[in-house]
Amino acid sequence: MTGDDAPEWSFKQRDAIILRELAANPQVTSRELASILAEKYDIDVSHVTVSETIRKMRDRGVFREAIIPNEEYYIFGLFEFKFNPEHFEEGWRAAMEHIRDDEHTLFYFLSSGDYQWKSVMMFRDREQESRWIHEFYKEHGRVVSNIRNSVIHNVLKFRTDPAMFERLYEES
Repeated sequence: MTGDDAPEWSFKQRDAIILRELAANPQVTSRELASILAEKYDIDVSHVTVSETIRKMRDRGVFREAIIPNEEYYIFGLFEFKFNPEHFEEGWRAAMEHIRDDEHTLFYFLSSGDYQWKSVMMFRDREQESRWIHEFYKEHGRVVSNIRNSVIHNVLKFRTDPAMFERLYEES
C-alpha cells in the first residue's frame, strides 16, 4: 500500500480488538462481537455500533475481504515474472495489467530481485495453467524473458493471525 491509498483511520482499542476477533472467527456476528467485547475486554458497546464500526473500516479500506475457495476446487501456483529489459518500456503496462486483471490472479505484488512481479494464481487444473502461460507468452513474450511457476500444495495456514491486530492500537 502506498501513501496515496493508505486508509485514513485512527485506531481505538476497540477497533483493533474487533479486527482481532474477526480474524479469529470471520463468521462472528456483530451481536456476538458486542458480547465478546463486554465479557472478554470489559468494553460496553451495542451490536449496532460494532456493525457500524466494521462497515466504516471496510469502506475506508482498513481491511479487505476476499473469497478464497478451498484448495480442493482449484490448484494454486506462485508465478514469478522476469523482465526482458530490451522490450520492457514498450509493453510493461499492458503485461502488468493483463496479470493484475486476469480472473486467475488471486494476489499480485511487486518485489525486488530478478523476478520482480509475482502473483498467486488459481486454475481448475494443470492444463488450464499451462494454456494460460502459453497465451501469456504469445501476447507479452517480448516483455517477459521468463516465467517461473511453482505449484502450491499442502496449504498449512491461510489466514491472518489475530495477534497481528494487537499492535494496531498501540502503534496509532
